[in-house]
Amino acid sequence: MNRIDRLRQLYGWVDERLDLESGKSFLGKAFPAEDSFLLGEVALFCFLLLVLSGVFLGFFFEPSTSEVEYDGSVAEYQGEELPESFVSVLNITYDVPFGMLIRRMHHWAAHLMVASMALHMLRVFFTGAYRNPREPNWLVGTGLAGVTMFAAYTGYALPFDEFASTAVGIGYNVTLSVPLVGETIAHLAFGGSFPSSATIPRFYFLHVLVLPAIIAGLIGVHMLILVRQKHTEAQRDADVPAPDLHRRDEREDGAAADGGAVARDDDSVVVGLPAFPNQVAVSAVVFFLTLATLSLLAGFLPVHNIAEYGPNDPASTPSLIMPDWFLMWGYGFLKLTPSWLSFDVLGIHISAEFIGGLALPGVVFGLVALWPFIDYEDSAVHFTADPLERPFQTGVGVAGVVFIMLASIAGMDVIVADIVGMTTAQLKPYLTAALLVGPLIAGLVVYAGLGGFDDDEPPDDEPTARTEGDE
Repeated sequence: MNRIDRLRQLYGWVDERLDLESGKSFLGKAFPAEDSFLLGEVALFCFLLLVLSGVFLGFFFEPSTSEVEYDGSVAEYQGEELPESFVSVLNITYDVPFGMLIRRMHHWAAHLMVASMALHMLRVFFTGAYRNPREPNWLVGTGLAGVTMFAAYTGYALPFDEFASTAVGIGYNVTLSVPLVGETIAHLAFGGSFPSSATIPRFYFLHVLVLPAIIAGLIGVHMLILVRQKHTEAQRDADVPAPDLHRRDEREDGAAADGGAVARDDDSVVVGLPAFPNQVAVSAVVFFLTLATLSLLAGFLPVHNIAEYGPNDPASTPSLIMPDWFLMWGYGFLKLTPSWLSFDVLGIHISAEFIGGLALPGVVFGLVALWPFIDYEDSAVHFTADPLERPFQTGVGVAGVVFIMLASIAGMDVIVADIVGMTTAQLKPYLTAALLVGPLIAGLVVYAGLGGFDDDEPPDDEPTARTEGDE
């Protein structure tokens, strides 16, 4: 028996038990050859690299605040009694072979994952790819973005240095401000009054098990929905003739057909690359490009320097405290919410800290999640839309982006105030006005620029252009 016969025998043995033949149809699933569609894959590969680098870091990290004597490479802390978690991160950074590189890769993978997810959602938003029947996947993606940012936040506390503990302490106070259940939630998440000996173990458990499991589950659901539904496509410029169909066509009924011309407006067929081997090869290139990008970032750009900030010291506060860029907008809400915006409703106290720290970010996420039901389509949509032909939706999207950017600038008010030569108190009214007026102006300018205020309608005897939702 030669090697090929052995492989066939092995395949037959596995097929009898797992019914591999029934899954062959998936290999012909069509993936549109659009570069922007690969942003989701970048996020997926970043998550994979986060898990792998996290496993490495987990071998050396000690989730404990117990005091131990430091005897590592950082001279200024030699012989001092320091929190064990702080010591373990120092050892990873300066004493474990490749520890600094892996720690940096873990850091930048988190940033790139959030960035690629944000760009992916913007692409979906501006092209209208969230419309019927893809609302469920938009909801899953919105939840995935929120959980990913919270997972990054839980990583803040783990080194237990002065910067991290101060930043996490702000989150603790915001959690306490939740009406009725704030104290209970804070006790569960932070292990009591922050900082306590239970805080680091709780956050470590959330960071390495609970939240990654939720993220993996949401990614799985996202992929299952994607496999079940057809991919969206950009509008075709013309009919696609048979000689140009160097791929398999994915039909609405799940059947695949090779060859055969596809009409420009035929939304029952996806024109694209088959999952195997074409899309697999593209995905492999994307993975290695992602790995190369993270390697370059880790090699040349430093990350949070815990040796500079030192271990947690409840008696002091760093002069400059700011979260990472993807949480900066929420910090901006917290800074701009006036302290007088506190009131009681039926004996329940609603604080300004709760409004700025949780309520406003919750409203933002809620509006994002509900948008497919606001911009609702009765009929199923296959083709993506041109943002230039959707004045209202594009104007709303631009206004939302400007809103988040201005809120992020407000989160950096200390830096901005230093640049313009003002105090943060003097700057606050200008930032508040910009946050309230700037997005409205940006949205209206885009809406007007795209002809949203034009009332011209085609004469009755001229047919209107076919839209993506028409059947």
